[in-house]
Amino acid sequence: MVELNNVSKILRRRQVLDHVNYEFEYGKVYGLYGPNGSGKTMILRVLAGLVIPTEGEVLIDGKKLHRDISFPPETGLIIENMELIPQYTAVENLRLLAQINKTASEEDIRESLDRVGLSSELPVKKFSLGMKQRLNIAQAIFEKPRLILLDEASNALDEKGIEMLHRIVKDEKKRGACIIMATHNKSDMEQVCDRILKISEGKMEG
Repeated sequence: MVELNNVSKILRRRQVLDHVNYEFEYGKVYGLYGPNGSGKTMILRVLAGLVIPTEGEVLIDGKKLHRDISFPPETGLIIENMELIPQYTAVENLRLLAQINKTASEEDIRESLDRVGLSSELPVKKFSLGMKQRLNIAQAIFEKPRLILLDEASNALDEKGIEMLHRIVKDEKKRGACIIMATHNKSDMEQVCDRILKISEGKMEG
């Protein structure tokens, strides 16, 4: 279980998150819905361990983030404007990332790229925006993480790309992962989410 307990974040005197409480379960898909600046991306950054809350705590399977663990283990992430190494191919990028945790095999890398429909041997700098986003999705899932955090994952995807994303989210849910998606487009979520949580001015509803 992933828990937000009374989490607040003040940034440059602005209350970005305001006493957020929620419990996320494995094997479920959650949607964070709200306009730009509502706090949904900050929730993902806090869950990923990239930002320390001003107040409150994040628990990952009972372990407190930034006290018991530095980052949540087994986590896949798309956050804001990600960019992988432009002069490397998709496979080369994932091979480099695989060296960090040493949990993904060459087969895992190839399988994740197949799932997102990428077979190009071009360097990433020659990818379209949609291809780059497909690669971002592949890097978020190739290690079969238990927690998957997706910020505006449908950005730059065409209709087929969005269908691919929805299919992957459903498959990862079946595998038992907890998936938390943030978007300003509520229709992105209605087909795949078990719960849709409205974020407004740093508060969570739903």
